[in-house]
Amino acid sequence: YGAKIRAPHALVMTFLFKSGSLREKLKSIAQATYAHSRNLAYFVSTYKGLMALQSRLQGKKIPFHSFFAACIGGWLVFGENNPINSQIIMYLLSRILFGLSRLAVEKGYVPQPKQDPFPLVAGLIWGTVLWLFEYHRQTLQPSLQSSMTYLYDDSNVWHDISDFLIYNKRTDSK
Repeated sequence: YGAKIRAPHALVMTFLFKSGSLREKLKSIAQATYAHSRNLAYFVSTYKGLMALQSRLQGKKIPFHSFFAACIGGWLVFGENNPINSQIIMYLLSRILFGLSRLAVEKGYVPQPKQDPFPLVAGLIWGTVLWLFEYHRQTLQPSLQSSMTYLYDDSNVWHDISDFLIYNKRTDSK
């Protein structure tokens, strides 16, 4: 699963934003794919092993088991702050926030919104990220900085149609 998810992403991001030879780019793609796949395999194994152990020790499965097993697995496997783990954690954080929001409504802690809150959330997120990009760029994750630099800075200079179709940052003098 990790290879299926990471390989296409690494391929696109590497060819869009990384410099170097074809061999270096392919090596980078393989390394990112391997790291993502390995970490997911280690995490799933750790999680399932700890779940089985807890269930066996207590004679039954209880909700806290999944939280505890995942905390231990997350700390052991994803605790190193590197680009792959960082991206996975950010991906999970966004899904968790949506899930907790839905759970809060489902449990009655928050009233059901009269209108879809998604447009407001989208506006606030885009407003915040562009404010951070413009005034506190260094606080953003490096790949997000790269994407936003491409979209909002590099797009200010155009040479020809290849800038739009390929990449608009020239390394040679045309």
